Amino acid sequence: MKNEKKIKLFLVDDDALFLKSLEIEFLEHADFIIETFPTGELCIANLANNPDIIVLDFHLDGIDKNAMNGLATLDKIKAFNADIPVIMLSSQDKIEVAVSCLHHKAFDYIVKSETAFMRLQKTINAIFEFKKMKKELNWYMDRM
Repeated sequence: MKNEKKIKLFLVDDDALFLKSLEIEFLEHADFIIETFPTGELCIANLANNPDIIVLDFHLDGIDKNAMNGLATLDKIKAFNADIPVIMLSSQDKIEVAVSCLHHKAFDYIVKSETAFMRLQKTINAIFEFKKMKKELNWYMDRM
């Protein structure tokens, strides 16, 4: 498959071990172009690389306690391009955190667990199904 047809996925997490294991899972199970970032600031600095999807950690202060957190990063991503789907990841299993992420326009919120990768795969598939339906709907609406 040519690179321009592959999905470009940004993975953003300050936990280097989790970030690497997530990257390996995606590389083993799908055909993605993956860019990884340990901070929200680095993710923002690379948005010109046009990611199709961003998987973003809620807490990003493991390396630098003054680093931009996941919600602030999400807001900046949406200000740059509101159409980039962002899936938030967190070890926090609190409904308030999930609702807050969705209010900030995250596509989904996934708790880090042994099933997180499977949920990420399903969510990414849902994103592309949604985009396909939206495109088809727009095509039909343009003809009315």
